[in-house]
Amino acid sequence: MDHLFKLDNQDLIEPITDDLEGWSVIDGQPSMKTWIMRTSNDGSMISGVWTATPGTYHAVYAEYEFVHLIEGSITITPDGGLPTYVAAGDAFVVEAGFSGTWEITESVVKHFDIKL
Repeated sequence: MDHLFKLDNQDLIEPITDDLEGWSVIDGQPSMKTWIMRTSNDGSMISGVWTATPGTYHAVYAEYEFVHLIEGSITITPDGGLPTYVAAGDAFVVEAGFSGTWEITESVVKHFDIKL
């Protein structure tokens, strides 16, 4: 069984262009694409790339996600909470159970790892 994988296969994968489960547009006309580039050997994690254009989504998270933002900027605001601004170069975690808005102010590209 292989144990090391370089995630350089994005050009070979057809992106998912539907909005993610739990995500709904609440302002503007943003669009997203998701490339799942690897599923872990035990099936418990996925890794890939996600892009989105400006606009605002309301998002509900069922799983834990680690994000490294490569391009763009987002203001993320938990329901009833304070906003957090993230921009290119930032890394952050969204815990399962998060519910709130992602206001994409500049088109984004992110690498992600999601625990299923």
